[in-house]
Amino acid sequence: MLILGLSVSCVSNSANNTTTDDLPTNPTDTNNNGSPTDASSVSSVRDTENTVSATDTSLPNKPSKPSKPSDLLVIAPGDAIHIRSLNALSGDNAHLGIGNQRGIELALEDYGDLRGFRVDIGTPLDGLCSSDGGQAAAQTIVTDKRVLGVIGPSCSITATASANLITAAGMVMIAPSNTSSSLTSDLQGNRGENHSEGYFRTAHNDLYQGKAIADFLHSVKRFRTVAAIHDGDPYSHGLVTSFADAFHALGDDATVTISQVDRESADMVPVLTELATHAPEALFFPVFRPTGDHIAEQAHDIPGMESTLMITAPSLGGDFRRLQQSVGMFFSGPDTRTSSNKNEATHMTHKSVKNRYVDRYGAEPESPYWAHSYDATTLLLDTISIVANVEDDGSLEIDRQKLRQALHDTKNYQGLIGSLSCDMFGDCGTQQLVIFEHLDSNSPELLEENIKFEFIPK
Repeated sequence: MLILGLSVSCVSNSANNTTTDDLPTNPTDTNNNGSPTDASSVSSVRDTENTVSATDTSLPNKPSKPSKPSDLLVIAPGDAIHIRSLNALSGDNAHLGIGNQRGIELALEDYGDLRGFRVDIGTPLDGLCSSDGGQAAAQTIVTDKRVLGVIGPSCSITATASANLITAAGMVMIAPSNTSSSLTSDLQGNRGENHSEGYFRTAHNDLYQGKAIADFLHSVKRFRTVAAIHDGDPYSHGLVTSFADAFHALGDDATVTISQVDRESADMVPVLTELATHAPEALFFPVFRPTGDHIAEQAHDIPGMESTLMITAPSLGGDFRRLQQSVGMFFSGPDTRTSSNKNEATHMTHKSVKNRYVDRYGAEPESPYWAHSYDATTLLLDTISIVANVEDDGSLEIDRQKLRQALHDTKNYQGLIGSLSCDMFGDCGTQQLVIFEHLDSNSPELLEENIKFEFIPK
């Protein structure tokens, strides 16, 4: 167990809204306008400028590299453009991947053919939200030399095991829902320990999520003594670390007690009892099921934690919010108040696609990342369209290195989730986050009227 406390200057926040100057970000713009899907119009949202102005704190784009003959993929007339899906489709955390897969399916349906060629997603691969699942899926993908890119995976632990294999094969990845900062950067120009060139994501970077939760607990709830639990997973440990760092930075009286649990254990009492000795006003536990179930069920029975506020992250969703012990908890996650946003490739609004999702699959999305997956899919297809050349014989020639560079050059791509711009390490998301209070286990959706805090980087 680790007890930390640092003295740094505070940031200024309003009661329900915070903006921060100390973390660089990409611009967010939710006033989206659709545009034609031909290559010339899509390429207008790319910015190849690699310098950063005094007022632009976003990271520069990756400088281009010369292509090699092996980078060229030629698709014969009548053949398909191949991409793949890698998400968590079974097990306790399937809610993270099933929504992603459905977002891909809806995007492909809306997008249609690309430069006269059909798009083949193949058989969806199950990453199981595990390292072994990611490695096995990656090994399957890289044996097919026709594949240009992968949408996924759902979980950071899967990405750490699969991204290097897939990108080393010349393919690109665009992840809708894994958020560990180790996969991209520290937002200060330093690559993460698990970064792979060719990895991108439409999800946020957890350095922003850690700060959002810290600001909420410190500046809105006025808490000064909090605790956090992680399970050693790259996502869980990374998010707890970013939260603790951000909380410490808000004042010399800000204390975080951190503990790690065994994700294979159902008994959380020893860890919770030790944490209770520090009288935490809040407990943050961004873990997965079933670990989160056990923590939420056992925490309030521990003397000294009866009134401790419980807060978690999108890793706990789906059926977890149907459990009685989830009522009264707070959940951080992407801002889903984007119903009027329009994807520039398909001209579909967030609201219209969500309505089709419900009609098609008979239920509300259990994870907010289905829309990130939709945008990741159209972004990949639009970028392929930009770099593809139709040859005299009707074949389609695609340079893998140019595809990778064109993704780095993405600027202000309008999606269902907002405006996407990619930095040199692959962070493309809007980084706009909210915190909900969950009040009814019979209504597991995170309702807009229950938003208690919003985080908008600038």
